[in-house]
Amino acid sequence: MTLRTIIVDDEAVARSRLRRLLAAHSDVAILAEAAEGRAAVDAIVTHKPDLVFLDIRMPELDGFEVIAELAPDEVPVVVFVTAFSDHAAKAFDMNALDYLLKPYDPERLAESLNRARDRLRSARDDGQRILAAVEELAREQRALRLAVSSIPEAGVPANGATHRRFPERLLVSKRGHGVFVSTHAITYVESAGNYVRIHAGSEEHRLRIRLSDIEQQLDPSRFARIHRTIIVNTNAVAEIQPWFSGDAVVILKDGRRLRLSRHYRGAIEATFGLSRGAAVDETI
Repeated sequence: MTLRTIIVDDEAVARSRLRRLLAAHSDVAILAEAAEGRAAVDAIVTHKPDLVFLDIRMPELDGFEVIAELAPDEVPVVVFVTAFSDHAAKAFDMNALDYLLKPYDPERLAESLNRARDRLRSARDDGQRILAAVEELAREQRALRLAVSSIPEAGVPANGATHRRFPERLLVSKRGHGVFVSTHAITYVESAGNYVRIHAGSEEHRLRIRLSDIEQQLDPSRFARIHRTIIVNTNAVAEIQPWFSGDAVVILKDGRRLRLSRHYRGAIEATFGLSRGAAVDETI
């Protein structure tokens, strides 16, 4: 197993010494180095390392703020490094693997690397088991929804209309664990390649599913597609403002702004029970 590693420290001398010490470990591959917090965030998001040696006191963003900038599934194994010992408690509060003091001791560094190897090996094994369980549960949910949708409900109207039931919760993976997210808590969902990002209040979850597939699981009386890449909870919408070329901007109650494509204007206006042009004044 290769430890794909990033070194973050605002002191060039400290980076150089750590680089030399890590060179003695054949399974450590240094992907990048950064000298300040914002560059550290970019490097972690870009390279997706297994392990980061992260200085605490840095310009722009300190080490703790770097971690706070990352999405939960972007946080690697972290070893905080510093010349001061007064941040140890907070480092471990943030689930850091270890805490190293400068100047680095080779034996203490080797101990941290062994801890990293153990945690990554355990996480990968657990992650494979959890992913298999999540995928199996998702298959069962799809089969159950298909079976339920084919059963006539009691009290079906004379015209034969049926009422489809939509799941109240979605199963997502969070830090290696399967957790449920209430669909009522979802603010909006956006496409992200082979994944979707589910925004539920201040939290964000990623789910390996296409936007068109998750759309089938959301109640159309509460959710509407406003863009090729976005589905919004209509209860979270505060207002709609005109933009350019027939497009508009959906402003959510929490202040976030989402683009409403002109191709979906009619659908969302119908969702709000408005005639064309009533939701957005075209003359503004």
